[in-house]
Amino acid sequence: MAFGLSPKHLSEFPLEDLSPEQFLVIAIKTAEKLGWNIGSINKSGLQAYTKMSMASFSEEVSIKIINGKALLKSECTGNQLMDWGKNKENIAKFIASFKELKQNVLPEELEQAYEELKNSFDPDADEFINISPISAKEKLTGILSVFIPVRGYFITPLLIDLNIVLFIIMSSTGVNILMPDGESLLLWGANFRPLTLEGEWWRLLTSCFLHIGIFHLLMNMYALLYIGLLLEPYLGKAKFLAAYLLTGIAASASSLWWNELVISAGASGAIFGMYGVFLALLTTNIIEKSARKSLLISIGIFVMYNISHGLRSGGIDNAAHLGGLVSGIIAGYAFVPGISKPEDLRLKTFTIAAMIVVVMIGASYVYTNIRTYDLEAYDAKMEKFGTMEKLALEMYFMPSTASEERILHEIKTVSLYYWNENKELIREADRLYLPALIHERNKKMFEYCNLRIKLCKLLCRAIEEKSEQYAEQIDDINQDLEVLINELSLE
Repeated sequence: MAFGLSPKHLSEFPLEDLSPEQFLVIAIKTAEKLGWNIGSINKSGLQAYTKMSMASFSEEVSIKIINGKALLKSECTGNQLMDWGKNKENIAKFIASFKELKQNVLPEELEQAYEELKNSFDPDADEFINISPISAKEKLTGILSVFIPVRGYFITPLLIDLNIVLFIIMSSTGVNILMPDGESLLLWGANFRPLTLEGEWWRLLTSCFLHIGIFHLLMNMYALLYIGLLLEPYLGKAKFLAAYLLTGIAASASSLWWNELVISAGASGAIFGMYGVFLALLTTNIIEKSARKSLLISIGIFVMYNISHGLRSGGIDNAAHLGGLVSGIIAGYAFVPGISKPEDLRLKTFTIAAMIVVVMIGASYVYTNIRTYDLEAYDAKMEKFGTMEKLALEMYFMPSTASEERILHEIKTVSLYYWNENKELIREADRLYLPALIHERNKKMFEYCNLRIKLCKLLCRAIEEKSEQYAEQIDDINQDLEVLINELSLE
């Protein structure tokens, strides 16, 4: 079985008594009889696309006439993992219809048809004029070829290699390969609003090359490989690299704008950007018309599924995905004039330069217009809270020989004092500009102080009245405290 991303079926078919020109004419008539859309024709063969159906997003059927035989290949244009025998069926239908037509056509009819056909293509051209949307996949001859740059597939493997090498280096320093902790991700450059806005703007880019575990890496690299094979032949090295980096930055800026305390990392924002570029091209004449509809549906379903899955699931940075997708669509349309005129280097340079300016202006606007949280002031207050909490809890560490008078004095003059001070400290902290999650935490901490004060007062009554009647209330408060402490510890 041939190595590749898409399901395919290959077969050889001898020309027998036919010349290459005669075989080509019958092959074209066969494709037309089967209802396939013919994309490109040259003297060595043709490319055709099957119709959409419930069983398939369409397949590309290519026929190449080489050394007295025809190489037949049917390959899925979409990103489905299985073709359920559709590609093999296409080749079988072609061969059967070809043999039937061959029996009913005269040699002179074939010669006349070829003379008319020559007017529709360059008879000296060995390559198809239009780029096949899946032709670059032929560059993958084995698993190692995924990582090796070649013409038409150059930037994609370098990006894949860079992501993998960085992950290996992170892992070699002790970062967990399955689920790295937030501290490790931040150390290596993940995007996090409090840090990014405190002058560490480079996180907008570095976060695009980090991954939260090996499964996250593998899924993103597969998606990058697939879109890279489809898109890089159209964009070329410079535009492809520019699109990847710029949509990645746009995705990170979107995440920065939307998320308050989310640690964001991964290439998915930039990858969504590349899918956005390709979606834009699929609405133009840049992509072969016969394959356009099937690829548009296939890529559209992939994008919509991942967006909807992210909305339903937690822990997925949809802001980055949407930011990358939208910026990619805009970039795709911006690239169309340059792709249509590949010889115009000034147009290509201007387009890339204009995109850099637009993305930098957008990212700068986001960066400078998000108010910075008062986290440093909040941390200082929480440190003070912890110190006073420790003093307030000293009552529990008094010696067993301590008298009731000493215990009462400790509770009234020390514990109650510091719990009330901590209540006031929480009020002050809650007036700071903080994320909503921290404001919610402040409410729980305020309730925690109230429960401690209530407990201290009940303990004083029980000691002063030498009564057991408050025991049940004291137990209830201790249970409430335990629940609240557990909740706070998990946040």
